[in-house]
Amino acid sequence: MFRHKPLIILFLTIVFLPGAAGVAHPAEQAPAPGEEISFLERYTNSAQDLILKGLEFVGINYRRGGANPDSGLDCSGFVQVVFKDALGKLLPRTAREQSKVGEVVDKNELKPGDLVFFNTMRRAFSHVGIYLGDNHFVHAPRAGGEIRVEDMSQGYWVKRYNGARRIVGR
Repeated sequence: MFRHKPLIILFLTIVFLPGAAGVAHPAEQAPAPGEEISFLERYTNSAQDLILKGLEFVGINYRRGGANPDSGLDCSGFVQVVFKDALGKLLPRTAREQSKVGEVVDKNELKPGDLVFFNTMRRAFSHVGIYLGDNHFVHAPRAGGEIRVEDMSQGYWVKRYNGARRIVGR
């Protein structure tokens, strides 16, 4: 379906997940003095699985009400499929319902794998994505779009940010 998808996934992995190859769980290996660990190495394997699974869907077409990658996904369908495929967790179907699951997280405490919510339809919690770290998230944006990575510090997203939830414990 998407000819260059493996290249895009590789690029996004390199950009957002430095050091992802050979990632060790923090409890298993401490960094050498003066060595910086990537943000991915700081979190559980569950968060890593979510991020990598979410990035696999980059390029899939948006489809309102979509819950199947073969025919297209909307924002909450995307999140639902990623959590099911990566962790075996079944989340509610809509962004609003998903906003009621898990632990509330302050914006300055976001960690990869957290759900981030936005008001994109003149109602709170009408849009959801998966936080990647470094102020970026992956989501299914809108009709005519494809699943992609966005910067939450862009004005559009800053104005519409509603909050975050943590489904996966650290």
